[in-house]
Amino acid sequence: MSLTITSPAFRNGEVIPTRHTRDGENLSPPLEWRDVPPETKSFVLIVEDPDAPSGMFRHWAMYNIPAGEVSLPEGASAQGLRGAGEGVNGFRNARYDGPQPPKGHGPHHYHFRLAALDVPRLDVPASAKVEDIWAKAQPHISAEAEVVGTYER
Repeated sequence: MSLTITSPAFRNGEVIPTRHTRDGENLSPPLEWRDVPPETKSFVLIVEDPDAPSGMFRHWAMYNIPAGEVSLPEGASAQGLRGAGEGVNGFRNARYDGPQPPKGHGPHHYHFRLAALDVPRLDVPASAKVEDIWAKAQPHISAEAEVVGTYER
């Protein structure tokens, strides 16, 4: 078995509900994962849009998610998670900011990527960008999974 991630809000490859976008309530969607490697000591989650006109656009990073967690509830970014931090996204906010592709640009694909890490925490400054957090996580990844949602305006 390998690490898997899903969302009760949308199936892999399907449309992300408006409530989880900047056109709606901008709530981070609920996420669930299973088949966690036994050596996992923490998790990191990022959300990226490779279809952005200017290249990869990063919407969210949550890091230092405790190893015992197997889900994030809807709105986890707004609620916070004890011990976890959030990276600075492409909108320059240290929180979840959902999809908001340019109007008429077609469907964008939002990759929710979860990594199981072999360290209990990543030591990064509070001002760290999503891409810096992901880079810091790379040498510590023991398993990775993703679920992709789409959205267009």
